[in-house]
Amino acid sequence: MSALPITYLAAPDLAAAIEAWRRWLAEEKRASAHTLDAYGRDLSAFLAFLADYRGELPALAMLDGLTPAEFRAYLARRAQQQQGRSGGARQLGKSSLARVMSTLRNFFRFLDRAGLAHNPAIAAVRAPRVPRTLPRPLGQDEARDTLALAGDIQEQPWIAARDVALFTLLYGAGLRIGEALALNRYEAPKGDTMVITGKGGRQRMVPILPVVREAIAHYLSLLPAGGQDGGGPLFLGARGKRLNPGVVQRQMRAVRRLLDLPDSATPHALRHSFATHLLADGGDLRTIQELLGHASLSTTQRYTAVETARMAEIYRAAHPRATGEAE
Repeated sequence: MSALPITYLAAPDLAAAIEAWRRWLAEEKRASAHTLDAYGRDLSAFLAFLADYRGELPALAMLDGLTPAEFRAYLARRAQQQQGRSGGARQLGKSSLARVMSTLRNFFRFLDRAGLAHNPAIAAVRAPRVPRTLPRPLGQDEARDTLALAGDIQEQPWIAARDVALFTLLYGAGLRIGEALALNRYEAPKGDTMVITGKGGRQRMVPILPVVREAIAHYLSLLPAGGQDGGGPLFLGARGKRLNPGVVQRQMRAVRRLLDLPDSATPHALRHSFATHLLADGGDLRTIQELLGHASLSTTQRYTAVETARMAEIYRAAHPRATGEAE
């Protein structure tokens, strides 16, 4: 199922600028389809707010003259809407507002560099600080059970094999879901490594375990007639198009219910599990950073906190003094 098209309430000059911005994001910044969709919807919502707030169709001249108060009014409106949808979940609201401001700053920087509009007011607006949360990986047994069950909840053999292959790739190579779904058929792993294009167009080489390679080869061997040619997406949806992330999320929810896993057990949790289990088995932090494609080591260092917390839990459960027993 494809995402709904994005519409923008914008005068012709602003509409042309938006198209140039989206092209720049896709071609020069190598933004993923997911990022393009998220940025586009954030900007669309902001322009709809301006049209209502100002009572006229937004144009470049309007953006040029916006005040800090108007940006803050939009953030307040967005926060109210978010609380209505999430029952007042503050953490979710903060993350949403932070992403909105990231989108708007990106767009206004583009306009400034292109000489289309200049508005220093946005620099005076601060979104709520989002506390840094720890990754929530699956346990090793939970990860294995997830991969085993993924193929048992689909009736069509090729779709069952697809889900097993995809989940095995996410867990076995630490890929982001967007990276995996962006792969094309000719990129299917045939050796011990494969090159992945990640955020910002950065490429990295990741090792491929035999079990990953075999799962993908098995899936490809079961594709229906017409789906086995060398071109096109690696992971296909039921209608022969590139697999949609929403379908993968839905499959993971089904597995989660059957295994009684927490809501944090998402496809991205398989990537967290890859990193955490490597670290637990003695993996080097710098190596894990390279395998995950993190630009900053500080991002990877979050996994040390996860492992420390796990060790503390084991200690509290096992140590006689921690459980109140005598030595």
